[in-house]
Amino acid sequence: MSVTAREWLERLHALKLPRPLKVMNVCGGHERSITMAGLRAALPANIELIPGPGCPVCVCPEEDVYCAIQLALHERVILVAFGDMLRVPVNGPRKEPRSLEQARAAGADIRPIATPMEAVRIARDNPDRIVVFFAAGFETTSAPVAAMLIEGVPANLQVLLSGRLTWPAVAMLLESGTPGFDALIAPGHVSTIMGPQEWNFVVDQHGLPAAVAGFTPESLLAAIYSVLRQITEQRCFLDNCYPEVVRPGGNATARQHLAAAFDVVDAPWRGVGTIPGSGFALKPAYAAHDARLRFARHDDAARKHAGQMPPGCDCARVVLGRIRPDECFLFGRACTPQHPTGPCMVSDEGACRIWWAGGIRESKKRVMS
Repeated sequence: MSVTAREWLERLHALKLPRPLKVMNVCGGHERSITMAGLRAALPANIELIPGPGCPVCVCPEEDVYCAIQLALHERVILVAFGDMLRVPVNGPRKEPRSLEQARAAGADIRPIATPMEAVRIARDNPDRIVVFFAAGFETTSAPVAAMLIEGVPANLQVLLSGRLTWPAVAMLLESGTPGFDALIAPGHVSTIMGPQEWNFVVDQHGLPAAVAGFTPESLLAAIYSVLRQITEQRCFLDNCYPEVVRPGGNATARQHLAAAFDVVDAPWRGVGTIPGSGFALKPAYAAHDARLRFARHDDAARKHAGQMPPGCDCARVVLGRIRPDECFLFGRACTPQHPTGPCMVSDEGACRIWWAGGIRESKKRVMS
């Protein structure tokens, strides 16, 4: 018989922890489940759950969003992107469009889509127009984009790829010497694609316990219990608490598609900097569909220096688990879902947006009197 959430909580409360402990949950979907289920309030007070770098919208480079805006405004193209990307703000004068949504209001032909096949359909329906697919996301999103390319796309479809791998960001935190957490809850969907073995380095190289979790309270609590019990018993291993979906080796077909369509490259993360081996780039075989090559004139090198978070925005430190969302001065003040200043307040996977939806509406920081 399966263990209920109540029973997992009873087991967690019965653990004799050596000290207060911090557990990082990487996935934005995990953060949403944790917040909406009220798990933080239900856990013992000496366990802190920290949201980590699991929001692809939040870490998409500012210069990529800016490039997409410029393409849509100044080229005769149809630009398509996953819905959340339309509201991500870039740095710039208020008199200019600072998001794809604002560029669309200014007359650009920008269309939200939910799947790569919608981009293919739009390209086929508009053979006299160039369609640019702004494809941002982690492995779970990048794999369908790779499959789309491998299956063949219309000649008029271009891809502005901004794909990222999840594990290198966690590796960067662990290698920094001050990771800020004692155990890791690894993302379920990413592990479904890539396999749980990608997270072995957390245990093998850094001696921290790790567990893959699903998205129900039961699976999340099982993973939290696993890593904390590992600490109390002083033994570390990678536990799979999502076995009904996550299998050894992951999804072989999806991994083959990623390897066939993309190269792994060093890549910038917004507000964080360049993380080695953390990005996807189209292989030369798909150069004819690479929007970065076709529209290179819109690749403004200066943006790579200016392309950080907006002034006063602490999204980068939220993404890295350095501060809580409500410790950003702008949270609930200048930054709300209706008027986001930073990307973490835009996406349903952004920690700031999730905390707002969960009922936290004010920053813990106040104006000095």
